[in-house]
Amino acid sequence: MTTRVLVTGASGYVGSRLTPHLRAAGCSVIAFGRSRSGDADLSRTGSFTSPIDLALLDDLPIDVVVHLAGVTGEATEADAIRVNVEGTRLLLRTMIDRGVRRFVVASSIAAAGCLTEDFLPQTLPIPAGRPCLSANPYGFSKYLVEELARYFVRTDDALELDLYRIGVVVDEPHHQVDLSSVRLPFCQLGTVPVNTVVERLAGAILAPRGPGARVENLVSPEIPSQYPTIETLTAVLGARVSSLDLSAYRRPGNHRAGLWAVPEGR
Repeated sequence: MTTRVLVTGASGYVGSRLTPHLRAAGCSVIAFGRSRSGDADLSRTGSFTSPIDLALLDDLPIDVVVHLAGVTGEATEADAIRVNVEGTRLLLRTMIDRGVRRFVVASSIAAAGCLTEDFLPQTLPIPAGRPCLSANPYGFSKYLVEELARYFVRTDDALELDLYRIGVVVDEPHHQVDLSSVRLPFCQLGTVPVNTVVERLAGAILAPRGPGARVENLVSPEIPSQYPTIETLTAVLGARVSSLDLSAYRRPGNHRAGLWAVPEGR
């Protein structure tokens, strides 16, 4: 049976690549976005924050929603809450009321707090999920989206919501960061190739894991630096590195491990 997938943000950097990937895998894709720009091939144009625009989808059968749309890191507090939180709530509620039970949602590593210069994680590698230490409106809004997912699952335990804290998306699989330009180390050193993002999101659609709300980091497993992890952190943090527990990177085979905890084999 063909899986029918709604993709929001289908005209974006990830969405415009995910849509043809899913179609090639045999899915029937409804590409939903605000504009027909770039490489996008949209089925419907509109905003997920608008009940009127969402009603344009009423005639289309949907099995899975992939939610990639939203405002990004430079958003104001008002826009981040209005679009990312209330808009996502509206989308999820509308689709749940239509009978959709499976959702794949883009969160961000910013939910942990890495978009402020003074951020230091409590644990390394940084786990997915709680706690949220974000003092940035975009990061905080993404954490609230994760809480929305948990809330909806509490109201209906048949729902399946997979949320991915996506890192800084790059073109090249072996991208290396220029350490002299690093201002937000735990953000800028949390990269992931766009092809990896597309494949992981597609995998969540094609191989469902069952009911529940799950949050997972979607970041490369190795540090994007020419130097080992401890040396890299020392270079970008200076004296502040002394407040971190770096023991994970002293274990055999871990000297180039990434800053974000990812599932084994990812």
